[in-house]
Formats: sequence, C-alpha cells, structure tokens
Amino acid sequence: MPTLDDYLNEETRRKAFPVVTREAYFGHAGVGPICGAGVDAMNEFNAQASRGSQENPWVWEQVAAARNGAAALLGCSSGEISLLGPTSLGLSMVALGIDWKPGDEVVFHADDYPANVYPWRDLERKGVKPVAIRPETPGALTWELVEAALTERTRLVSLASCHYLTGYRIDIDGIGRRLRERGILFCLDAIQTIGAFRTSTEHVDFLSADSHKWMLGPAGAGIFFVRESVREQFRPPLLGSWNVTSPEFVAQETLAFESGGRRYEPGILNFPGICGMAAALTLLTEVGIDAIEGRLRHLRAVIAGGLAERGFVEASPGMPAEAQCAIVTVSHPTRDVPALGKAMHASGIYISLRRDREDNAFIRFSPHFYNTEEEINHAFAVMDHAEA
Repeated sequence: MPTLDDYLNEETRRKAFPVVTREAYFGHAGVGPICGAGVDAMNEFNAQASRGSQENPWVWEQVAAARNGAAALLGCSSGEISLLGPTSLGLSMVALGIDWKPGDEVVFHADDYPANVYPWRDLERKGVKPVAIRPETPGALTWELVEAALTERTRLVSLASCHYLTGYRIDIDGIGRRLRERGILFCLDAIQTIGAFRTSTEHVDFLSADSHKWMLGPAGAGIFFVRESVREQFRPPLLGSWNVTSPEFVAQETLAFESGGRRYEPGILNFPGICGMAAALTLLTEVGIDAIEGRLRHLRAVIAGGLAERGFVEASPGMPAEAQCAIVTVSHPTRDVPALGKAMHASGIYISLRRDREDNAFIRFSPHFYNTEEEINHAFAVMDHAEA
C-alpha cells in the first residue's frame, strides 16, 4: 500500500497528481484538480459505458467503495452515507426535510459560505427564525458564541467544519457534544476538512460535502451523511424511483422508503463522478488521514512563516493552533493584492483571490499533502519579484 512518502517521490507524484506537471497548485479550498486515480476510474467507467449498460457489476462495486471510503473517513457506517452531488444539495435537503414548527429557530454563521447560509435564511418564510452568529473574525466560532445564540426554541445549528476564507477550524466534537446534550440537531458543511483533517461524525446529525476540494475527486459527486438515529424525524424531501420502494418500477399506492443511504437518493446516481470519487477516497485512505493532516500542518507553517516575513497579514491573526487547517489567507498593507495574484497565475502558481464583506482583497493558499516546499519557495520567489 502506497505511503505519503511514496507519493512525494517525484516520479510517482507526477503520475498520481498530473496537475504538478503544469503548475504549482495551491487552490484546494476552491475547485481542485482530480487525482490521477480518479481520472483513470472515470475513464474506465466511460469505456465500459460505451460498450454496454451504464449499470453493470463493476459500477456497483465502485458505488459500494465510495460509501465504504466515505464511512472510513467519517467514522460512521456505510449505510449512513448517501451519494449526492454538491454540498448545497445536502444542506438544502436538511432545510427542506425537517418538520419545522412555527417559532422554531435555526442558528448559522452569517459570514459562512453562501451554501450554508441561504437554506437557513429561506426558512423564515415557513415561520422559522434564522439566528445569525457574527463573530469578530469570520469563522472563529467557539462553543461560547454558539451557546449565546441558543434558546429553548433552537431546533438546529448548522456550521462549517472550517471557514472557507480564514481557515478557522471549529471544535466539531466539543460543539456537537454540547448540542446533543440539549437535544439540538447539528448539521455540518464539511467540504473544507474531509480529505485534509480528521472529521468525525460522532456528535453530528447531518453532514454534506462535495469531492472537488480536499477529497481530490470530481465536481458534482459528494457525500451526504444522516445519522441513523435521526432518520425518522428527517423525511426525504426529494422522491423518486430510487429512494421509494417501487417493485419492478411500478409506482405504489403508499410510500415506503428504501433503507440505508438510498433513502435520500431520489434518482439514478452520478456514476462517472462516483467512480472518480471512490478512487480518490481510496487514495486518501491508503495514505492515511493522520499522515495527511501532519503533512498539511507542516506545509501551513512554512507558508504562513514565509508570508509573515514578507509583510503579509493573515485574515485570522492569532488563530489557535488547534483551529488551524491548511488554508492560509493573507492581505498586505501596501501591495496590490489582486495584481500580485494575477502575476502568480501567469507564472504557473495557482492561488485563490478572495474578498470579504468589506471588500478587502486577499490571497488564499490551500496546499494539499502532495505539494512540496520547492513549490512554495518558487511561489515566494515570484511574489518577491512581482511589481509591488
């Protein structure tokens, strides 16, 4: 079984991650590249699908592998994994599937990624009260801030496992444990940690994440987790031939839902995307999430230190070590950040350019475990020689 060191061998690295033959890619918090194994799996699906039915034994093996791979990363059962698409789909399904009562309250972070804001704000038309948390630094959510937003009417809290801009990673278990003690449901947008940092579902009720970031998979293939113990209070909001029992495809007079992850999969699956995601999840499992996390902590320290030496300021200064992830987002007091970002792109260095609510400009580095210090030093060299 390949190890992290195996993948850092340059010959292996170039085969496993074709993007490195073209550019130094530091944009995994956005839409990332697909690993070579994921591409091979999708190509195999396309080849088989061109010679016969898209539904065949090999495809169903990949579907099972995707459920098992996701369950291994999340520490749950494969039967709690549904294979849906974008993160926003899973979050919206939670908003639509809960039997809300007028006066119920839902707590969320006002400056979270829009996919984890709009579904909760929209519930206001159903008589649900959206309660927005506004920390001083975006993403810096502690239990104390969450607790201050709770009332006797709080039904659900939905947070991101890690903030997309500042890279602040929340204490999932600590917050989730305390919410469960109060009988409050906990929903997680986990797209910024799955594949990079250990993401436990032990104290989570719902979780959604697409594979196109840290999972190294294709866009539109994703994971939707529903804790088995909350299924009865969460009716599938989308119905079709796949998740409602239909013997021989004959519609029935009464609705009976399928068991396991199929309960929330209304129609035919995204087979090519799931095949690619399954292969990517296998790669991540082989390397080991603990090894990946350790490597990313090291790369983050190298990037953050080098940027600080050059006068850049982090979007979340003084972030506790336990809250840090692989995202380093910085601004500069004098340099033209958007122009610098464009110069980096022109030199084969992919970073993300982002803005906050006040329209401040930032450069965001988000490396994965296969990135190297040589690539980081090259990025610094380009920054040093770009026009101020």
